[in-house]
Amino acid sequence: MMMIMTSPFKNLNQEKIFPNLFYKNNSSLFSLKGLLFFLIFSISSNAFASKVLIPMDAETQSNHLKAYGIVYYALENQLKVNWLLNYRGGSFLVSDSDKLRKECQIRGVDFEQISDSMAESILTEISSPSKNMESVALEKAPKIAVYSPKGNKPWDDAVTMALTYAEIPYTTIYDREVLEGKLVLYDWLHLHHEDFTGQYGKFYAAFRTAPWYIEEKKEAEALAKELGYSKVSEEKLAVAENIRDYVIGGGFMFAMCSATDSFDIALSASGVDICEPMFDGDPSDPGYQAKLNYDNTFAFTNFHLERNPMVYEFSDIDMTAKRQIPAESDYFTLMDYSAKWDVVPTMLTQNHTRLIKGFMGQTTSFDPDLIRPGVLIMGECKLNGEARYIHGVKGKGFFTFYGGHDPEDYQHRVGDPKTELELHPNSPGYRLILNNVLFPAAKKKEQKT
Repeated sequence: MMMIMTSPFKNLNQEKIFPNLFYKNNSSLFSLKGLLFFLIFSISSNAFASKVLIPMDAETQSNHLKAYGIVYYALENQLKVNWLLNYRGGSFLVSDSDKLRKECQIRGVDFEQISDSMAESILTEISSPSKNMESVALEKAPKIAVYSPKGNKPWDDAVTMALTYAEIPYTTIYDREVLEGKLVLYDWLHLHHEDFTGQYGKFYAAFRTAPWYIEEKKEAEALAKELGYSKVSEEKLAVAENIRDYVIGGGFMFAMCSATDSFDIALSASGVDICEPMFDGDPSDPGYQAKLNYDNTFAFTNFHLERNPMVYEFSDIDMTAKRQIPAESDYFTLMDYSAKWDVVPTMLTQNHTRLIKGFMGQTTSFDPDLIRPGVLIMGECKLNGEARYIHGVKGKGFFTFYGGHDPEDYQHRVGDPKTELELHPNSPGYRLILNNVLFPAAKKKEQKT
């Protein structure tokens, strides 16, 4: 770490490095001339150190996740921030500040205090046409909303845990706030592991007699009625359509696990009853599969719904049941993009490794054959070709879908203890989440391919 201390000679053998400054007698170590030189050198060294580099490579950053919180802190305090794409794992260059450096020390984030000339040298290297790197200015601290039931435990959602650990502020909203039009107050929206189809997560087979399932179903029905809907499926569709409009208008949406495919399924089934009687009290529409409108979706097309309520699956979009991958071999690879031409996917795939440990969820991964043309597959498992991490454009906005439940809990089950991110401060899987959090802060450049 290249941090310039108050004295540039600390921990150095001073006589060997600067022999002309020293002479020895009983009264003084320094000559007056040497002392003046020392003071001038010390002051000027600190004066020229006006940038802070937050490295994000594997070798020199001991807490990648907290580093994102530091960048957010810098943006909140109107410091100039540049995201150095593909430079040392996607490092950040920030205007120097005593408060910033102190905050880094408090949070355990490694940083390097560098001079303007050194910063300029780094930016010159990055700008070279021969380097697959780019510098992107981050303009503001985005306002973050997490879509989640009010009584939901925070460890049920990896994004909530990531934001809390990184010390990035967020607001929890749910159906009422969405239907009241409050999404316009936020730059970035995360969807909780939600079921937008009104089938209560397809938990019926395993948990229909569990007290928590019965209570959640009762609460969802009461909320739908209070908001003016006769069915939960109708209310959830209205929520999904409001979120759709938010993205089309320029919002940024990030979803994980079952919120990904259930969102698209709900949009495709607008005006069609796909719920069986145990979910909404009446039969589903005959032949509802043929009535789906794939033009309404964000990411998926030509999928087939799982009709059996006893099967813990929404459709054939998810590849969980099709997988034959042992846990020890379950990894996915991040795609490489041209940082200068494809800035957006490059930002979203910044990491200190291109190989990410896999993890499961109700929706673990996506069948690539059912992904719409134009949607980027940014993370792929080479063993079976499944897509794990995808991104697309809708209107003026963007969406990212990330398969799986918790990047550091391979097969999280209902009731399992929370993941302690203090044990995983360098998690590459969690870094992908936090890339998306900072994404709205960036000054966008047109994507070329």
